[in-house]
Amino acid sequence: KQWYQRRVAITAGIEANGLNYTYILEVDGKSLKRFVENRKKVCRTWIPRVGGNPHRVVLERDSLNVWLDGQKLDAMGEFTENGTETHFMIDTQPAVIRAVTSGKRREGIIYSLFIGDTQVPDAMEEAS
Repeated sequence: KQWYQRRVAITAGIEANGLNYTYILEVDGKSLKRFVENRKKVCRTWIPRVGGNPHRVVLERDSLNVWLDGQKLDAMGEFTENGTETHFMIDTQPAVIRAVTSGKRREGIIYSLFIGDTQVPDAMEEAS
């Protein structure tokens, strides 16, 4: 069966091999595992708690789009002397994604989310 979620094709299937069944999930023509690996390279994700509620903030590094809880925000970056800052609100709290150069070619740009003056850990750092 195939359906679309936010203009991305998702296909679910079942393969029978005797009494064994294998479930297959493809996203945008890729296996789920490969799709997730690719998104991890392209996106930065944070899961801050604001007012006791968890939120998901995603920055697409290739387009610089910012998503909050699955909704694309109308946020614009502005240049600073250290890099760029993208300002938006999470509930009633001001938030900013700061992008600064690492100074190392292999590391590239470092993205950090701040709510007020508090830096939010990356979702991957929080999980480990």
